[in-house]
Amino acid sequence: MPTFLLKSTYTAQGLHGLIRDGGTRRAEVVRALVENAGGHLASIHFAFADDDTYVLCDLPDHRTAAALAIAIGAARGLRTQVVPLLSPAEVDEAARMPTGYTPPGE
Repeated sequence: MPTFLLKSTYTAQGLHGLIRDGGTRRAEVVRALVENAGGHLASIHFAFADDDTYVLCDLPDHRTAAALAIAIGAARGLRTQVVPLLSPAEVDEAARMPTGYTPPGE
């Protein structure tokens, strides 16, 4: 199953919900969202950074990741960026894959 990092920033509306619900409740909602989509939640973290939350999860495919991002964005509480992640072994395979690329000017 592919691994994804979901980085999110709360909107003002989302922050009001966080104040009301608390972090633990929001983590439960995220876990249910991922698991109901057929995935596995590895971790969720809140941060004081460019992004407010970091969710590491495995999802069945890229379409599922897109569906979650669309649903989250449509609810207007978070702005979410989905980052597909590769394992070291996947990078090894990609590096060995022939591409036939010719650089400009050659």
